[in-house]
Amino acid sequence: MQDKTGTALPAEALPAALSAAAEAIEQALDVLLPRAEGAEARLYEAMRYGAMGGGKRMRGFLVLEGARQFTVSRSAALRVAAAIEMVHAYSLVHDDLPAMDDDDLRRGKPTCHRAFDEATAILAGDALLTHAFTVLAGEDTHPDPAVRCELIRCLSLAAGPRGMVGGQMLDMLAEAAEPGAATEASVGRLQLLKTGKLIEFSAEAGAILGKAPISQRHALAAYGRELGAAFQIADDLLDATATAGETGKRTGKDAEAGKATLVGLLGLERARIQAEALVEQAKLHLEGFGERAGLLCALAAYTIERRH
Repeated sequence: MQDKTGTALPAEALPAALSAAAEAIEQALDVLLPRAEGAEARLYEAMRYGAMGGGKRMRGFLVLEGARQFTVSRSAALRVAAAIEMVHAYSLVHDDLPAMDDDDLRRGKPTCHRAFDEATAILAGDALLTHAFTVLAGEDTHPDPAVRCELIRCLSLAAGPRGMVGGQMLDMLAEAAEPGAATEASVGRLQLLKTGKLIEFSAEAGAILGKAPISQRHALAAYGRELGAAFQIADDLLDATATAGETGKRTGKDAEAGKATLVGLLGLERARIQAEALVEQAKLHLEGFGERAGLLCALAAYTIERRH
């Protein structure tokens, strides 16, 4: 479907936009994670294996689209998108380890510790996390040191003990808890920290790059927060209903591990309704950006329609 000017509407344009963004981010990662020779070669190979060659790149896409609202340079936005994807990749490499989720498949290929070994996977994750901040600190990311510092501060908050790492700890504690101990509020907080905070920062990062007014920063962050919550419910729905062939990773593992999820607490139908409500709330936060935010609106709807 097209509008009156013959331009594809956002929902129809989204798949191509996601694909183009993923390709651009992959190219940026290829440059920022170069192949190495000598003693470090195996480490770089594992870093590239964990970070490249697959994934939706939704977090990176959020950076690029957020930056587009403020006409930020594409090269700067790609550096930030790549840095966030490095942090996301590090979390997946570590989550897949035997001491965590003990997974053998990720993005349709063996997990990093299966392709290499556990020690190398741990070091690759450590290196991806550290290198992400090196990228954000570079002058090519932004000429203003204050902007670079703000990006570093916000990413460290999103990824640290009050963010992604804290969420992983809560996840481990929840697995060891007595059956029935989880509540909708406790699961929601776990998912906000483990998944939502990094998505929230990804949505806000473009506004930081563009030195946007605080109201616009808050609007994009709120959009990201609602999107992240909907994304996690959608992930739980996929784990319960999709096949490994569709998702590229093992499914049914939440039920197998006895892990509490909103899908488990609410049931499939109520969880879907809640995800749909979150998507509508996310869209409301974009109203001040007009048609320019069309792809972000379309992404919110896609989040709960996807099958991978």
